[in-house]
Amino acid sequence: MFVSIILLVVCVGFIILQLKSRRPKNFPPGPPALPVLGNLLHLNLENPLKDYDRLRKKYGDVYSLFLGPKPAVFLNGQSAIKEALVTKGIDFAGRPDDLFVSDLSQRRGVFGPSWSYHRRFALSTLRDFGMGKNSMADRIHGELQYIVEAMEKNVGKSMNPAILVYNTASNIICQVLFGIRFEYDDEFIKVIVQVFSENGKITNGPWAMMYDSFPLIRYLPLPFVKAFENVQMAMKYIRQFLDEHKKTRVPGDPRDFVDCYLDELDKVCDSPFSEEELISNSLDLHFAGTDTTSNTLLTAFLYLMAYPHVQERCQQEIDEVLEGKHSVTYVDRHNMPYIQAMIHEVQRIGNIGPLSIIHSTTKDTELMGYSIPRGTLVIPNLGSALREEGQWKFPDEFNPENFLNDKGEFFKPEAFLPFSAGPLRCLGEGLARMELFLILVTLLRKFEFVWPQDAGEPDLTPVFGITLSPKPYCMNVQLRATQ
Repeated sequence: MFVSIILLVVCVGFIILQLKSRRPKNFPPGPPALPVLGNLLHLNLENPLKDYDRLRKKYGDVYSLFLGPKPAVFLNGQSAIKEALVTKGIDFAGRPDDLFVSDLSQRRGVFGPSWSYHRRFALSTLRDFGMGKNSMADRIHGELQYIVEAMEKNVGKSMNPAILVYNTASNIICQVLFGIRFEYDDEFIKVIVQVFSENGKITNGPWAMMYDSFPLIRYLPLPFVKAFENVQMAMKYIRQFLDEHKKTRVPGDPRDFVDCYLDELDKVCDSPFSEEELISNSLDLHFAGTDTTSNTLLTAFLYLMAYPHVQERCQQEIDEVLEGKHSVTYVDRHNMPYIQAMIHEVQRIGNIGPLSIIHSTTKDTELMGYSIPRGTLVIPNLGSALREEGQWKFPDEFNPENFLNDKGEFFKPEAFLPFSAGPLRCLGEGLARMELFLILVTLLRKFEFVWPQDAGEPDLTPVFGITLSPKPYCMNVQLRATQ
């Protein structure tokens, strides 16, 4: 009997050792991992960002965690992130194909096998349609008249700016993609904003992580099912836009992104381009062009109300530079160092895209002395650079002085990485920069944003998701005395 018990214990111990997640030779260090669960118990799955920072203090700028049975390498700090994503950018420019987001997109678009072709096509097409040029500025100004009118109707009132801001950002990218703008009460706008909001939270939430870690639960009716339903609903709308374009387009004379893609489809039959890929890529671009920009704007309003002296100084600079001018142009940013510093500080402290997009290694490579096998998940913790000690004058404070030199001139420290870096840097960066500048300057020139007296203190704690967003809040809108 005793021998049997000993043999049982040995067998169980052997099985546990076999199941235990093991790091390859010379792999980045990390906490011990449990069988099957990996390091999931080391993380607060509702918001693991503080856990990532805590683990950095113990294991260094490059460490590893097992997300279930799969190892992932976390990059922390400006040096490690830039070495991986810039210096060795090609080695770290892969896309994982076995994650929740891959299944959600049906392995098309950003997370499909032909993502690199579509990224190049999107960059080229967006440039043709004026990203960073006057034609794009005209689109933004065209949409600005609607948000100004909406805010004028709320002067003297308390309003929740979220829907208005989401609608504005969505309409700007919709005009580029589909050549359409929607009224703010249009059903499509309501649906797409809800889809993006819900899926953003689900994708970086605990159920998505469980989905990635335990393949068997993918077939159970758990909360992540809602994300798949949302995507199917959004795709139906995009399919309708596509069908309309096919009826009305003139080949070779594109009006928007969809027309350009259909022209590309006409050229080659055997290619990675297809109508299904067009739908997925349109959704990817729409999400990227709506969610990050709108959450950055909402963060900006929140901090400008929490720091009214910053808002006042911004408005003084706007009044001086734009005196006698009807409207702001993107070129005016060169004469507005404090406004630029404020916008960049909002992006820094807001850390809107905290983990960028998950990368994977394209081959066996090395990073800061560690060996990283091909196909390893790589997750850049951008917040670790955006608040890194030694890189910023005031790393843990909201202070536009972080982007001003001793002469009051605007400058960008190397650790400013809100759009990530390297070959997979955010392709909508140019559009986002222009939107943020033109929208904030236009609104700050006309309105003052005040925190409601009966609302207590502003809560600056963000809500975790693919993007960090402020908790819902209301603000008072007032016309400025100079208007």
